[in-house]
Parts: sequence; structure tokens; C-alpha cells
Amino acid sequence: MTDAKRLARAYLLRVAEPPAPALHRFVAEHGPIEAARRVREAAVPEAVAAETAARRGLDRAERDLDSAAEHGARLVIPEDAEWPAWPLLSLEVANGRGVTGMAPPLGLWVRGPISLDDALDPAVAIVGARAATDYGEHTAAEFAYELTQSGMTVVSGAAYGIDGAAHRGTLAAEGVTVAVLGCGLDVGYPAGHVGLLNRVARRGAVVSEYPPGTQPARHRFLVRNRLIAALSAGTVVVEAGRRSGARNTAATAGTLGKVVMAVPGPVGSALSVGCHRLIRDSQATLVTSVADVVESVGKVGSGLTEPGDGPRRHTDGLEPEALRVFEALPARGGRSAEEVAVESGVELSRVRALLPALEFDGLVQRCDIGWRRRSERAGSARG
Repeated sequence: MTDAKRLARAYLLRVAEPPAPALHRFVAEHGPIEAARRVREAAVPEAVAAETAARRGLDRAERDLDSAAEHGARLVIPEDAEWPAWPLLSLEVANGRGVTGMAPPLGLWVRGPISLDDALDPAVAIVGARAATDYGEHTAAEFAYELTQSGMTVVSGAAYGIDGAAHRGTLAAEGVTVAVLGCGLDVGYPAGHVGLLNRVARRGAVVSEYPPGTQPARHRFLVRNRLIAALSAGTVVVEAGRRSGARNTAATAGTLGKVVMAVPGPVGSALSVGCHRLIRDSQATLVTSVADVVESVGKVGSGLTEPGDGPRRHTDGLEPEALRVFEALPARGGRSAEEVAVESGVELSRVRALLPALEFDGLVQRCDIGWRRRSERAGSARG
């Protein structure tokens, strides 16, 4: 029965773009096997249909499981003994309170020999800027090294900068580290960290809720951040700009009731502005040593709000579905509305309504073979 449930969950992970709260509730009510059957037959409530209609015909469960196995990965599901139920309970609670975007994963693709549940007991996340300074990378590596010696697992996102330094610091101490990706485990992203990810997988785990072959996209990394926050007892921010994914992770950690900590930096450094604001606004505890981190973990974190200041991107203000449609478009070439629906997970009729609206806003343009993104420069010129 577990194999049947694994196949069902592999199918559901493919047909719905995370976090898919309506589908999560549907699976909790009916079980994965029955839920998968009803999704295939489109015999689902309207909210579930909205999350699955674009991809419900993509039944690649066996292929995804085989592809994962070829890359040394497996699908861990809630029915497995190694499922990290306790850390993910924070997502269940937040989702039950109606917090947007906090639905737990339906399953997790994992590469690495260690039991996922064991790897995360206990765990601390270290996150920060991609374009980090030498100070930031040194601090992240030192914190990770010493946390490992304190018996903790270090969780991060495998990005350049602070994330990579945290993973390397843990590996230098011969400890366990967990990398959470915003794409399929087999995609090899970021390209410069493929070797690092292989080393992480040998001692710890590389994790994603996205099935094999899923390409990286901005919205997927933001969705991924909730897992980094949830799987850890606390999150340490080492360098963060005024607008950054690290602050997004910190905000999520606070929302989930986890401890949020920030490392101060030079007062004139733009890459420490985010940390200083978290500390100033009492949204994070100031930490300057691993002893501070160890002391802080276990305390109740304060709720955070996501920052809304700083320079605006040309996609700021887009609704979630519109952003997913935009992210599904190539910068060159073109895609049909049907292809965009499959890639984004947004229902075809909705895609056809959103594309002209995005064109009117100067974000996308029609071409001979469908639709593509309009460059940010061109969009600005249009405005």
C-alpha cells in the first residue's frame, strides 16, 4: 500500500505547483490514492481543480520515481518513518490558521543516505545574500563549522554566497548539512555548485518538493524558503540587503513561530541593512557567536511581516498566478498558451486571460510562435 501511496503522491507533486493548499486539504481528507484518482477524473472541488487542471493529464509518477532513482534520489512521503513530521507541524498549524502559502509539502524528493528525520534533529538554518562579502562568507562558514561541532545540522538553500559558505563550513567539520532546492534535484542548479551539492548528498541530504526536471524560477525559490524555515528550529541571517530572499525566509520563520536571529555587520554595508533592520525592529535576536545561537534556539520566535520597501522590480504587484505565468515564459523564442499552462500550473483559460493583461502592462509580447517575456529595459521604455 505504501508503494501505491508513493505513486499517488508522485503524481500529485507533478500536477500541482506547490504549495497547493486546496490539494493538501483534499489529500488529507481522502488519502493520496483516492485524491489522485479524483484529480485524474477532474472529480474535485473547484479550488482543487484550479490547482491541478493544467497538469492533471501529466501522469509521470513511475517515470519520476525511476528518474529519481537513477540520480540516487528517493521520494519521502508522510507515510514513511523518516518523514520529518515534527518540524513540518509548524506548516500544518500555519496552514490551519489560514496563513497564505504555508501548506506542507505532499512529499519530498531526497538525495542522500541519511534518514531525513534524523538529519533534522536538531537543525538550524543559515541564510543570507548571494553577493556576499568576504566578512559574510567567513562568518557563515565559521558559524556552520561550530554549530556542527555542537551537534547541529545546518540547513540552507545551496545558493551562491552565504548559503554555499554555510554548506562548506559544515562539510569542513565533517558534519551533516541539508540543502533545500527550488528546482528538481537533477537540474544541476546553480551550475557552479553541482560539486558542492554532490558533497552535501554524500554526508547529508539534498531536498526538493519539485519533481525531476523542474526548472528553477523565482517564485519557486520563494516557495522553497518556507521549507528552509520549517525544517529548522531557528534561522540565522548572515548579511541581507534591504530586499532579499533571506529576509523572506526570516519572515516565514517568524510566522511559523521559529527563532529568528541576525548577525550584525559594518554600519555602512548595504549587505547588512537587512540584518540591522530585523534587529532594530525586534524581528530578530542579535547573535555574534554560536553560543548565542545555541542559547536562542528553542525560544519562541516573534512574528514577522515581509518587508515591502526598497527598489521595485518590474514584476512587483503581480498576483501569484500572473507571476507564475510570467515566469513560465522564455526570454527568447516563444511558448504557446497551452505550453505556458503546463509549465506554470495555471488553468489554460486563466492563462489566456492573463497573457493579454501582461502584454498591456509591457511585461510580455506576442511573437510568431507564441508568447515571450519583454525585457525589463523594453518594458521600462514602454512606460
